[in-house]
Amino acid sequence: MKAKVTVMLKAGVLDPQGEAVRHALGSLGFAGVEKVRQGKVIELDLATTDRAEAEAEVTAMCEKLLANTVIESYQVEIG
Repeated sequence: MKAKVTVMLKAGVLDPQGEAVRHALGSLGFAGVEKVRQGKVIELDLATTDRAEAEAEVTAMCEKLLANTVIESYQVEIG
């Protein structure tokens, strides 16, 4: 079973990488970009075929390692 985790900084947390990308896009002539938030996507191949078990396992992974839950939020997709 495949899982996809999207990790983003929480609203209100400064995103210096996103701001650097926004500035670079402006320098390249893309003046209409007002805000950029940068995150990460993690794809996992899991041995289990049970959807509920996969979601619980991936959520535990996020809480323990994949996301810094103090400043980041995450979304889990099981497919």
